[in-house]
Amino acid sequence: MNRTHLYDWHLAAGAKMAPFAGYDMPITYPLGAVEEHLVTRRSVGLFDIDHMGQFEVKGTGADAFVSKLVSAKVDDMKDGDARYSLLLNERGTVIDDLFIYKIPGSWWIVVNASNRFEDLDWFNAHKPAGVQLVDHSDETYMIAVQGPRAIELLDLVSDSSIAAYPRFSSGRAKVLGVPCLVGRTGYTGEDGVELFFPAADAEKLWTGLLAEGAKRGIETQAIGLAARDSLRFEAGMPLHGHELSQDIYPLETGFKWACDFEKDFIGKAALEKLQAEGITRKLVGIELPSGGVPREGYEVQGPDGRKIGLIVAGMYCPTVKKFAANALVEPAFGKSGLAVKIVVRGKSLDAMTVKRPLYIPAYRR
Repeated sequence: MNRTHLYDWHLAAGAKMAPFAGYDMPITYPLGAVEEHLVTRRSVGLFDIDHMGQFEVKGTGADAFVSKLVSAKVDDMKDGDARYSLLLNERGTVIDDLFIYKIPGSWWIVVNASNRFEDLDWFNAHKPAGVQLVDHSDETYMIAVQGPRAIELLDLVSDSSIAAYPRFSSGRAKVLGVPCLVGRTGYTGEDGVELFFPAADAEKLWTGLLAEGAKRGIETQAIGLAARDSLRFEAGMPLHGHELSQDIYPLETGFKWACDFEKDFIGKAALEKLQAEGITRKLVGIELPSGGVPREGYEVQGPDGRKIGLIVAGMYCPTVKKFAANALVEPAFGKSGLAVKIVVRGKSLDAMTVKRPLYIPAYRR
């Protein structure tokens, strides 16, 4: 089991640790997952996300190579731009979802921890001569600073204005003296950044941000993976292995917008075929008014008790104070306001399809 450089700090802080994507990661701290979630919504949350992978692509033909591999339009990206995309196989299903940063002279690509080595093999298998692919994951640390006061805090401890960065952009800055690639991106539905910097500086930057938050009266707390999951879920962001996977087409889960059909990319032909034939299932949000946690794999039924689909993710959502789920269901049930049932521990509980996301992300307000 791998450990991040902050492992000892997490233990000393009383974190509950558990395996995740090959790493022993903090799931919750003594504050508790619900309060960690709410702190991020009202102020600043710090996330140790060093388990994520980072690749750099450069060299002759790098632009065309990246464009061919990923689903999103990238040929219009300028230095400093950041963009979400999918990595598809020839079947048109999702190997991984990625964040792509265009930096001077190369592409910086962030991949999910559980898919790092599969992604790396996929990139290498398709890499033409002249393109260089470097895996920087081990020597690069990654911390997310998220929340409505995140930029305020960072501006106080950086050598340049982070607030000047537009959403979905990146740049270089020293944060508490540590040189960072700063991405104005995140996975919580709040404003904030993701910081990339030398792994040796992990504890300095982490403890420094916590201390500066306390010093300046900006509530700043360490946040575990449980709250990270509920934050992204409320904001309608997918988690690979749940709303996206190699068994799920992006057209089924509403991610056609992440696919540029005006260019060529691996998986395009399969998606065009599916688009012509029509999808047989669709992602929908579901709310359980009477409570009960809808877990992944639970059956979704129509009003008549007939099975119409399965839950792919479900939980209690602290901001909106609802028990909710995402489910892949028959297309006829893929719109909001319909009565359905969810089988929870053998009992069919009344539920209703609802519009996603439950919480409007900051960048859409």
